[in-house]
Amino acid sequence: METQLVLAVIGRDRPGLVNAVSEVVTAGGGNWLDTQMASMAGQFAGILQVSVPAAKADALVASLKQLETKGLKLIIERAGDTASAPVAGRTMTLELVGADRPGIVRDVSRALAAHTVSIIALETEHVAGSFSGEPMFKAHARLHLPDALSESDLRASLESIANELMVDLDLDAAPAKDTQR
Repeated sequence: METQLVLAVIGRDRPGLVNAVSEVVTAGGGNWLDTQMASMAGQFAGILQVSVPAAKADALVASLKQLETKGLKLIIERAGDTASAPVAGRTMTLELVGADRPGIVRDVSRALAAHTVSIIALETEHVAGSFSGEPMFKAHARLHLPDALSESDLRASLESIANELMVDLDLDAAPAKDTQR
């Protein structure tokens, strides 16, 4: 039987951080699965999923905690039994681009939550506009919609917010590979 661990890792950005974590995972009998990692403002942060034989899980967690002596901060959680069970619904992608201002993520996530839409993944970026040089905000999200929610209802709600925020957004069916989550 396998145990699924979800780790959040953060530390001052420097070469070798991913290697340090991967060495411990491999030495502890773990298998590195899904990952999202990035360097931001001089810090390196990531979240990853590791599968490990149940009999080795406690030892792997203890070994991973030793990385804190090397300047990493870790949060390690065991995934519940339902982690691999398929969830009813469908997956869509949301793309958003507009002039940057505080509250964009709050307003969009509030609308999604009101429709019981889960955010599977969210990537945002703050960039300079190509012509004006003004700050622009970009977001890409993978969403999980409940079966009972019509795409047109969600689209109408998001388009209303897009007008208020003065952003462009696009809601599309996710590629087939994303529906496995």
